[in-house]
Amino acid sequence: MARLVLLGLIPLALAFSPTRRYDGAKVFRVNLQTDQQAETLRNLSRVVKLDFWRPDSAHQITSKMSVDFHVTADQSGPVQELLEQNHMKYKILFHNVQDGIEKQLLTKSSFKRKVHSYTRYNTWETIDRWTKRIAEKNSKLVSRIKIGDTAEGRPIYLLKVGKQSSVKKAIFMDCGIHAREWISPAFCQWFVKEATGKYGKDKTMTNLLNEMAFYVLPVLNIDGYVYTWIEDRFWRKNRSKNPGSDCVGTDLNRNFDAAWGSIGSSNEPCEDIYCGAAAESEKETKAVANFIRENVHSLKAYLTFHAFSEMLLYPYGYTYDLAPTHEDLNAVAKAAVEALESLYGTNYTYGQIASTIYPTAGSSVDWTYDQGIKYSFGFELRDNGEYGFLLPESFIKPTCQETMLAVISIANHVLGTVAYI
Repeated sequence: MARLVLLGLIPLALAFSPTRRYDGAKVFRVNLQTDQQAETLRNLSRVVKLDFWRPDSAHQITSKMSVDFHVTADQSGPVQELLEQNHMKYKILFHNVQDGIEKQLLTKSSFKRKVHSYTRYNTWETIDRWTKRIAEKNSKLVSRIKIGDTAEGRPIYLLKVGKQSSVKKAIFMDCGIHAREWISPAFCQWFVKEATGKYGKDKTMTNLLNEMAFYVLPVLNIDGYVYTWIEDRFWRKNRSKNPGSDCVGTDLNRNFDAAWGSIGSSNEPCEDIYCGAAAESEKETKAVANFIRENVHSLKAYLTFHAFSEMLLYPYGYTYDLAPTHEDLNAVAKAAVEALESLYGTNYTYGQIASTIYPTAGSSVDWTYDQGIKYSFGFELRDNGEYGFLLPESFIKPTCQETMLAVISIANHVLGTVAYI
């Protein structure tokens, strides 16, 4: 009953329960105080399978860091005992991860799965139909463009949203590069809804769409996203085969040609941060990179949306050296975060990737910046860990509403209607 071929009205807990279950699995938050504690946790990860929610892997663990990870039911007791023996301060965020998976989609007891909603998480099949429908419904404002295919052969479509036929300035936005970060694709869909719905009614949005275009990729990692619905809710990578290994998938946000294969990534296919066999080895990465290279003359900003941590990040991740335009990036990020916080008071942190969250190579933000796209930013959307990847559907609307304000702030700066000092 976990497969998506079921039809009609089905209770959500049954219709959307992936094959892999997490009964009794726990999510721990550990506040590391010393280098010894950090090393202990890194060593533990080599013995016990810890699925890191934040940071992305054991490679990035340091002292004075808050680490979130989940562990299976049979290992949760020994792990908890080890934490206590080493005097590590911890909190259990989920006592039963399976409950969190099922509750995430229980805003209503049932619904027709083929109906798209902006306040619920949608399956890929639903999102795919939506991209076609919204382009047809708004043909003078939206066009649907195929830019490639996934590892499993699914077409990758992006939506070009904007009034002018000859694009002088544009912003590229992608969501869902990591499969389990469901709030990310929800935002890209929300953005297109707001853009098309407010055009001709809202002065700011109308001006933006008259003067520039937004290229919106609702789900970059389509195969992985599908897999989170039918097999494993916490799958991160894409679904490409790795020759010589039984482990599947590459971390697409370690696969771009920006200090590829170095800091904050792994050359081990079984790792969640596996960087791939080569830079742009993955079809999804190559499709995005090729499109950006072909349109780099008009692209003035690149925005990628992740979860979770409530951060707005900018280059560099592969070095602690400041980007040449660091001061400008920081000013734009500051203004965007202030706009976001003005709605619900959500407290975002902003700054350079390496020093603000952790160092990492092969990311899309660093690569686009190095291609000459001056305003390259990565959002880490809600929340700050209480729900993590299992953010309930009730959070979709406020998360998207506040994020819209940040995006509009950045877009206005790109357009030149505001200046930050």
